[in-house]
Amino acid sequence: MQTADTILEASRLTKEFFGFTAVKNVDLKVRRGSIHALIGPNGAGKTTVFNLLTKFLLPTSGKIVFDGVDVSAQQPAQISRAGLVRSFQISATFPHLTVLENVRVALQRKANLATQFWRSDKVLDTLNARATELIADVNLSNFIDTPAVDLSYGRKRALEIATTLALEPKMLLLDEPMAGMGHEEIDRVAALIRKAAIGRTILMVEHNLSVVSSLCDTITVLQRGEVIAEGPYSQVSQDARVREAYLGADHA
Repeated sequence: MQTADTILEASRLTKEFFGFTAVKNVDLKVRRGSIHALIGPNGAGKTTVFNLLTKFLLPTSGKIVFDGVDVSAQQPAQISRAGLVRSFQISATFPHLTVLENVRVALQRKANLATQFWRSDKVLDTLNARATELIADVNLSNFIDTPAVDLSYGRKRALEIATTLALEPKMLLLDEPMAGMGHEEIDRVAALIRKAAIGRTILMVEHNLSVVSSLCDTITVLQRGEVIAEGPYSQVSQDARVREAYLGADHA
């Protein structure tokens, strides 16, 4: 039974593809209000687990409980409406809309105005104040009228975080948020993630161990689709199986 301090729990989560087991009997508990990382070498099953949790893939077997509700049979849109929202490894902004327009589109979805294109600008302008707040939260106020295509990679990820926060998620899943970034952008986005975690829970897949060690409360390590270790970074980084699987045999 899920306890009050657990917001997401997966039990014996398994996914098979034509006889190949990509994820096998994964048990995962994410504590409410925490930043939790899912790490492992390439091919460990991290993104598959994300896809299972958000129902972009159907599990072969297993159970998923989110915020006290069994969501194992729900569709991705139902999961999102329940407050479990995912951002993808490839930035999913509208390239030729401005920063303000991108965030406003997300707010339109939250306000059930997403498909109501006949609405006047006056109606949509009522969303501008909240959009401006979210843009300020991710330090993009100076780029409010800039098309997304003209932003640096790190600022595009910041914009994606703003559009995701516009949906008012209880829990945010981030797929490799630091991929392809330089040190300055990594520091900027890490600070945004820490800020975004206030009042909500974050589960992230991330390869940058420096980010994971400084940002995350709990780390779950996968290898070949199975959990091999879990705990704070200080604990899992000393696990011989983790050092061999994730860092290479020379570190074991």
